Amino acid sequence: MRASEASFALILLAGVWQAVVTVLAPPRYLLPSPLSVADVFVRQPAFLLHHGLITAGEILVGLLVGSLLGAATAIAVAAMPRLGQLIWPLVLVIQAFPVFVLAPVLVLWFGFGIASKVAMTVIIIFFPVASSLADGLRRTDPDILDAARLTPASHWQILRHLRLPLALPSLVSGLRVAAPLAPLGAVVGEWVGAAGGLGFIMVQANARMQADMLFAAMIVLALFTVALRLLVDRLTAGLAPWARETLDAPLSSPLSLKPRRSSR
Repeated sequence: MRASEASFALILLAGVWQAVVTVLAPPRYLLPSPLSVADVFVRQPAFLLHHGLITAGEILVGLLVGSLLGAATAIAVAAMPRLGQLIWPLVLVIQAFPVFVLAPVLVLWFGFGIASKVAMTVIIIFFPVASSLADGLRRTDPDILDAARLTPASHWQILRHLRLPLALPSLVSGLRVAAPLAPLGAVVGEWVGAAGGLGFIMVQANARMQADMLFAAMIVLALFTVALRLLVDRLTAGLAPWARETLDAPLSSPLSLKPRRSSR
């Protein structure tokens, strides 16, 4: 995803939104106009910035910790298959619980502060990263592994210098899937219990039927999501240069990929 594509999508969405409001004329407490929402940004920028920074901190910390734990788990499973037989079923069971079920438990354990929101984000981020990297490590070409075993390289050296580099494109795919999910974990945690953040604003605005403030918080969250995806794309662009053609392909238009021309 490129910044120009994201900007075009947001402008198109705003245009459709304004057209719906103009044609259907719904009550403002159900669907405010884009201009009404823009007025919230003009009147209360400091308020939105303060709560937005709280959610942004939760998202970034959760994304970082969840990615590191997911990658470490995938590597551990690949390095020690017997350990993976014990860990992976537990991971699948935790992932099977809906986020709304886990959120109250995490708030009960970690309180109403940032810890419960970070924990929620970590749980959401962990599985896509761990699953993608583990799949990449598992799918290493058997012919390459057979050739590597003919050398004096140890099991750990093959994992570090061969299997892990070849699995990096899968890790990048997992990070790209996980990045847009990170805000979900933070906001769901804030919905359950918080003293600040965009989720806190949404709950308060919904209770007071302040639809313009509710939509303003949603827009900030959407911008965070897009910015986070662009950041992950930028940071991972050079992680697997041998797979650049695949990594640079637009995610939204898989059919636009053109076949390579024969060099003959």
